[in-house]
Amino acid sequence: MKISELIKQRSLENFTLHEEHLNNQMVNVLKTIGFNRNYVKAEGPYLFDDQDNRYLDLLSGFGVFALGRNHPQVVQTLQDVLSANLPNLVQLDVSLLSGLLAEKLVEIVPDGLERIFFANSGTETVEAAIKFSRYATGRSKIIYCQGGYHGLSLGSLSATGDPYFREGFGPLLPDFIEVPFGDLAALEKALAGKDVAAFITEPIQGHGVWIPEASYLPGAAELCRKYGALLIADEVQTGLGRTGKWWAVEHWGVEPDILCMAKALSGGFVPVGAVACRQWIFDKVFNRLDRAVVHGSTFSKNNLAMAAGLATLEVLEEEKLIAKSARMGASIIAELQPLTKEYECLKEVRGLGMMMALEFSEPRSWSLKMSWKMLEAANKGLFSQMITVPLFARHRILSQVAGHGMNIVKFMPTLTLGDDDRRWMIEGVKDVVADAHRVPGAAWDFGKTLATQAIKMKTKAEGKKQSLQR
Repeated sequence: MKISELIKQRSLENFTLHEEHLNNQMVNVLKTIGFNRNYVKAEGPYLFDDQDNRYLDLLSGFGVFALGRNHPQVVQTLQDVLSANLPNLVQLDVSLLSGLLAEKLVEIVPDGLERIFFANSGTETVEAAIKFSRYATGRSKIIYCQGGYHGLSLGSLSATGDPYFREGFGPLLPDFIEVPFGDLAALEKALAGKDVAAFITEPIQGHGVWIPEASYLPGAAELCRKYGALLIADEVQTGLGRTGKWWAVEHWGVEPDILCMAKALSGGFVPVGAVACRQWIFDKVFNRLDRAVVHGSTFSKNNLAMAAGLATLEVLEEEKLIAKSARMGASIIAELQPLTKEYECLKEVRGLGMMMALEFSEPRSWSLKMSWKMLEAANKGLFSQMITVPLFARHRILSQVAGHGMNIVKFMPTLTLGDDDRRWMIEGVKDVVADAHRVPGAAWDFGKTLATQAIKMKTKAEGKKQSLQR
């Protein structure tokens, strides 16, 4: 088999294959909102379809492509590893590349994190963090935040404070306690029994790009120390330069006990995650010879993943992408913030570095208010689709709604974004936000179509539910 020939021969079959063998509902979603493109090439912040149209990718694989797509330095590193015929995954061995990547990570993580555990994904790092914190403290309870997201495997889902992802998958793990994000009083109340193993939180909540008050994370760290609980920082999305610093916790001077990372560490090629933790936690978990393999992951330290991680860190440093992330993100936010005074539906523009959001809310004027209510009655959060879909259809800009039922549009550009890309993004956002405030208008005609489809889907789902009950 020559993979290049196979791809060429069957390049137009991706949607058919997914309809027949994978998640056909995903195909239906893409077709419904007009995102069904046949992408054939990717480079930096761009995607190209089979008609040679270029798209600006402000989704970047949910933050995976911090370096952009197919970065040549990462490609070369992976080719070199494949050509070297190295021993891989011997298991009863300790590999060089995993040691080198761990050494580099210890240099850049917050002070006090001296040990690294490798995994395959963000959700695996969270699972490890939960297990490590329970064993190290001898306690079982885990506190997590309402609205937070930590993954979809059973342990990480138990710490995910979004009912949309949890519904129907219970019962989830016991001893998980939810508190509001940003509420120190609620956190202290949950910690006061001195029976909590850890408090896990994203420094910035990804689903909504919610940035806490300046006192929150330092206060949370202090409370954890006071009551003997560990602080787990989930930096799977926010880490590795995304917010304009190596780690988002640096914005508040916080040093967690455990830090989870993944996504960008892969360079966009090979899944990899890592847990950085304090020496004493590691020593508690792996405390005897017969416990050397008490927790692990078969493919986690594979050579390609480790090489991708090393190349990613090198590119971030050589191209000064973290400083660029801070500078470019601040520039984009500064250019978009004045729109909140001009357009009544646009409530806030916020973000740190290359993690940004536009939040929309119910307008004041009568005609817009009535149209807004129509959309919300059909399906909460539909207005945001009136931003993301025209951005894609008219401006070839790929973006996302920040979470289920949210009127928040989220941008996660590559850290390599250039000035031309910034202008492309700003002009597109200004155009679609302005159009969404014209009633009647093309945007609201599309909104009515979305509302009609949403009502039909609700009716169909309700019919199925009643049929099952009978």
